[in-house]
Amino acid sequence: MNNGKKISIYIVEDYLLTRVTYKQAMKDYPEINIAGDFETAEACIEALETQQVNVILMDLGLPYMTGIEATKIIHRKYPDIKIIILTSHENDDEVLSSLASGANAYALKDIETKKLINLIRTVNEGSIWIDPRITKVVQKTFYKAEPKEKEDFKLTPREKEVLDLLVQGFSNTEIADRLIVSPCTAKAHVCNILEKLSVTDRVQAAVKATKYDL
Repeated sequence: MNNGKKISIYIVEDYLLTRVTYKQAMKDYPEINIAGDFETAEACIEALETQQVNVILMDLGLPYMTGIEATKIIHRKYPDIKIIILTSHENDDEVLSSLASGANAYALKDIETKKLINLIRTVNEGSIWIDPRITKVVQKTFYKAEPKEKEDFKLTPREKEVLDLLVQGFSNTEIADRLIVSPCTAKAHVCNILEKLSVTDRVQAAVKATKYDL
């Protein structure tokens, strides 16, 4: 939780109407403070030199510097800033490139406002999330690109259940609700899975689960 503190965000989107739509949708959520909105990634990076924020909503299809390039730069210079990548389509190459950019979440632009607000909250708290529809693009790419590899990571049946939900994009809280366990137990399962798969975050776990047909 943010303990009553506002979550400051930047919006980076080249379409004015989309920026206005985001701001209009978020005005009913007092914990969200839109500290600025920008048409280009360059303008956002310049603003960060004087005012940093908690979360950035980053479009991928920007003019000049792309959202992927900007995310890499911001992640390197300001590792504490959380970045949610938003995209309007499910281009295979674009999705796979974004997975390696250092962002904290990946969502399609048609995400519902309430779900986007919840995503901002959870990402601000340190969670990583990937839209299930984007996960399907990763799965499709691996099916096309190479045969499934088999490897025994010694996952328990319960851990496989948790991993399946993780790949679908569920948060720890949602996993706990689905499996009727405590959030602490769900988190422990996720930590065990990351350790067994030798990965550092949920996105890497989802990609590896797809690659090895887990």
